[in-house]
Amino acid sequence: MMLKMAKMHSLTALLALGTLQTATAHTVAWARGMYCLGGPDITSENLNTNTAVDPLYNLTQSDWWFQHHRGCDAVPPAEGDILELPAGGSFTVELAHNRAFTTLSYDGEFTTEWPDGEEHPEDWNGTSEGEGCFEDDGALHTTNQTGAAGTAWAISYTSELAEVTMENLVVFSVLEHTPWKRLATYEVPQGLPACPKGGCTCAWLWVPKGCGQPNIYMAGYKCNVTDVTSTKQLAPAQPPVYCEDDSSKCVAGAKQMIAWNQATGNNIEAPAGKTPMYNEVCGFKNGM
Repeated sequence: MMLKMAKMHSLTALLALGTLQTATAHTVAWARGMYCLGGPDITSENLNTNTAVDPLYNLTQSDWWFQHHRGCDAVPPAEGDILELPAGGSFTVELAHNRAFTTLSYDGEFTTEWPDGEEHPEDWNGTSEGEGCFEDDGALHTTNQTGAAGTAWAISYTSELAEVTMENLVVFSVLEHTPWKRLATYEVPQGLPACPKGGCTCAWLWVPKGCGQPNIYMAGYKCNVTDVTSTKQLAPAQPPVYCEDDSSKCVAGAKQMIAWNQATGNNIEAPAGKTPMYNEVCGFKNGM
């Protein structure tokens, strides 16, 4: 109880000083190896940054691609920092609205089970008004855990961000009903081959189902596949297809990320009132 009170006191003090950035909170996967981990300024590291969490909407492809418009693609991870992907295993990242609410800041002082650093009941739900979307945490873009659309990871077998394309960035892991709690564990297919010298480039991806602006999320990481047993190359990624009402239309095999509601670069269409997501509605299976 004493530790919890001390933590609350510290958090209250920071909020009073306006130091924790929460006003425009959204969600992203925080991990070592992340571009823009310390914010968009390459000369300094910000433990209280939320730059990388912001959504992407109505932008040209050159701007939304790896968050170029906010400068995140120009801020690579620190030397030696890399996200490890054990083939046939799993890896865990932290889904949070701000770096301050992860173990990558302040020695984890402001972390809880939840992305906003607060305490919530296990059956946390939105309001009964309107769509039933959360009023106290709109950054999750959902009414409850079941309604969370699902998030995904994609990998490109190049260490150079400038060489990543829609065709060589392949979605390899999907986690249903996320984002929800802070810790999220994703499966890694056994068949992922080894990365080139210097590692691969990965992206964390999310398209929320309603509850706010119809945007997408994309964040970049340097990553490396470990425990490799396969020498097969990944097939070129094909654009996903909205196939909720007809599974025969779903794209089999390697799929691209979902690019939707952007000024340019969109690769999918959906029926009026529908949202393409990283789940069965576009042929993405949990775990992959």
